[in-house]
Amino acid sequence: MVGLFWIEAEEVFLGVPPVAPIPGVLLSPTGLQITGADPQSWPWSTVMDVEVTEVPVRSAVTRWATRAATVAAAVLDFWVPGSPPEMTVTVSTMQGEHHHTPVLSGAATAYTQREVDLSHALLAHFVRGSASPGALTAWWKETQPVEVLRSRQREAVLEHWLAKA
Repeated sequence: MVGLFWIEAEEVFLGVPPVAPIPGVLLSPTGLQITGADPQSWPWSTVMDVEVTEVPVRSAVTRWATRAATVAAAVLDFWVPGSPPEMTVTVSTMQGEHHHTPVLSGAATAYTQREVDLSHALLAHFVRGSASPGALTAWWKETQPVEVLRSRQREAVLEHWLAKA
């Protein structure tokens, strides 16, 4: 996971990959697709905007305190994992339509505001055609990350992609 993007060798999702009954939003070099019970897809040329709202954002201090409390609760064996927070993806088309779909957050506790801002900026480049989700899968294939990146590392990767856009 880098910012709002869940990256695999061949696929890029906003939030985590779909888990029934929650749909997913798949990004490809050619367009955007909502998966699930009511699948829809659009080529990038017909998408005017993509926005992700209700993103869990916390300060670094709050994220660390939440992470420490979660670890302590797990060690004491009274922690029951909850589901990830739900976010909303809104796809606005050139025809004036607005399609809303829920997706699950990929952040263990929350994103930094900078990650969210950089992710939205990269989404805007996808919409304008000045960047492609293919760059994200290419990065995954090149680096094959085996551990979860820290927030500053994720921000640096997002900044790198934006510099190339």
